[in-house]
Amino acid sequence: MIGLTASGGSVSVGFMNRTELGSALEWRYATKKFDPAKVISPEDWSVLEESLRLSPSSYGLQPWRFHVVQNSQIRQQLKVASWNQSQVTDASHYVVIAYQESVGEADIRKFMETTAMIRGVDVGSLERYRMLIEGDLLTGMRSKEISTWSQRQTYIAMGFVMLAAALLKIDSCPMEGIEADEYDRILGLKGTGFKTVAGVALGYRHAEDKYALSKKVRYPASEIIRYL
Repeated sequence: MIGLTASGGSVSVGFMNRTELGSALEWRYATKKFDPAKVISPEDWSVLEESLRLSPSSYGLQPWRFHVVQNSQIRQQLKVASWNQSQVTDASHYVVIAYQESVGEADIRKFMETTAMIRGVDVGSLERYRMLIEGDLLTGMRSKEISTWSQRQTYIAMGFVMLAAALLKIDSCPMEGIEADEYDRILGLKGTGFKTVAGVALGYRHAEDKYALSKKVRYPASEIIRYL
């Protein structure tokens, strides 16, 4: 099993066995109380940042933006708009995830041009792929639910960063108990084409967080997984 590690400011690839991965998944929980005195190192944060950037999305279009809120005053405002949940201000890092409200020809053209540049191919060779995406997202049935489609993509990224954090023994908490419209106002997102969908608090659990030792409540695999 491959795992990400950070050392000396660079990201390297190492190996972890099944037991280590299972332990990381069991160790992770939705942290309710963070220790504000503990800060994620720049080296570890670079890995978490990459986990967001490298997250998969439908067609690879990446219809999202990640706002890492470091300003304490802005965080305090977001806390009020998050039912006063302390994770927003006490966690080392707080990421607000925004989704792209609509997708147009310009977005798809930009992605084609970027793909051609990175892979060293002629953009014309991607014409069939471009037509496929446009036929689905711009004129097909999915065109009527682009906002919903876009929001679904962001949850993939949320899962990615939370798993990466667990592998680094960094705590996390997904935050949906928020007033998204108020977040948009505070962060100046109105009119940008992006809207808040959720947040993720990242840092280190407080010694007094009673949920740290609580057993996970999950249904057995036999109940939720079917082999056909």
